Amino acid sequence: MNSTISTVLRYLLGVAMLIFGANKFAGFMPKPELSEKAGIFMGALIDSGYIWPILGVFYIIIGLLLVLNKAVPLALLMLVPISINIVAFHLALDPKGVFFAAIIAILNAVLLFTHWSKYQTILK
Repeated sequence: MNSTISTVLRYLLGVAMLIFGANKFAGFMPKPELSEKAGIFMGALIDSGYIWPILGVFYIIIGLLLVLNKAVPLALLMLVPISINIVAFHLALDPKGVFFAAIIAILNAVLLFTHWSKYQTILK
């Protein structure tokens, strides 16, 4: 893949992670309307008192690593279970939000592919 395209995709994903991570603490984005089940699940995550902030911290760490071009392969691996869960949440509980969830997962997958050679030693 062209390095310019890869860089743009990395910045897009990194900025998205920074925005969504900061939002978990500051709540500056409007809350989307969710189905009843999705609302109950999301409320439980928030009410737990620890899952929501941990997610926010991970989003911010991943976003910073991607934007600063530091440990990018690690950041992309850290994002895999998060992006899978974002897509699964929307498929199961809030299908109308799956488009944006899929964008995050696709960006993650494309960037993982561009760094595939870096993962060869751990895949042996």
